[in-house]
Amino acid sequence: MTATRPGKSLKAELALFKRRRIRDEASHLFFRLGYEGTTIDAIAEQLQVTKPFIYSYYKNKGEILYDIAEVGITLSLEALEECLLTKGSSWDRLKLVVDQVARIIIENQEHIVVYQREEKNLDQALARQVREKRSLFDHRLAEVLTQGHRDGQFDIEDPVLTATTIGGMMSWVAFWYQPGGRWSEAEIITHLIRSIERLLLPRPRTPGASAGRKGSEAQQ
Repeated sequence: MTATRPGKSLKAELALFKRRRIRDEASHLFFRLGYEGTTIDAIAEQLQVTKPFIYSYYKNKGEILYDIAEVGITLSLEALEECLLTKGSSWDRLKLVVDQVARIIIENQEHIVVYQREEKNLDQALARQVREKRSLFDHRLAEVLTQGHRDGQFDIEDPVLTATTIGGMMSWVAFWYQPGGRWSEAEIITHLIRSIERLLLPRPRTPGASAGRKGSEAQQ
């Protein structure tokens, strides 16, 4: 008797591979030509397949855009959840999140840019699904910030707003990062972590500053 190996069947793996090839080629074209400037014909031509082949995996161009939009946030959420399972302080886990998610953003740069630029072309229901995942990412990250604030590691007022700010800082890298450019991936991640450190970590209060505050309060 031949043992059956667990996991996806070969047919399912091939289907996923073909969808990924269509998605990635469409992403290249959306990135260069824009969503509205790209046709299913152009995608098929680049892949050297027929239009019916594309339609056998995607109902329409909008569904391809949704698949592209899902890539970055899905991978980022998975990385975030894995980082939250690691041992260490809130700051240690946050640094790990920034490191892992920034790498995902750089690796999937085109997908991130296409989603941010073409979100307006997504079906409203599909756009809402992506936004809900982004909101989940922000709230899960905010939990780390809240715990760090309780432990005295962070000095923040609004954890969710701060988490959204950190997410925006990482996402923006996709718009200006250039492979082989002035800054390496490692340098960019180090800069992000240092910037976030300045945003979160408590600043030492000098006696003069404290006295000045008290004097100001007394005059009010």
